[in-house]
Amino acid sequence: MSVYDYTADFPREELYGLTSQMRRAAVSVGSNIYEGCSRQTDKGLVASLYVAHGETGELLFQLRFSACRKYGRSEFWRATRRELLGMRRMLERMIRYYERGAE
Repeated sequence: MSVYDYTADFPREELYGLTSQMRRAAVSVGSNIYEGCSRQTDKGLVASLYVAHGETGELLFQLRFSACRKYGRSEFWRATRRELLGMRRMLERMIRYYERGAE
């Protein structure tokens, strides 16, 4: 949700560019976690968690890029970055946990 708040003030010319890309990536993180939880095996879950982890990396780059371009409001940038870093750590812990169980 914070990605949507952050991108709300992006320039209009970015609507179909960076704004759209960041929002799709944000939705993809949650979607992949939910998809993984519905998998039949821990290996299937781990695969989806890796995809979600990759999407958080993509979002972190896009967040930095947008800040360099001075898009969005800084208070949303900070909150979004903090949330993404926390999500990444959570995914890393989940991946380690389930990889041990999947062996």
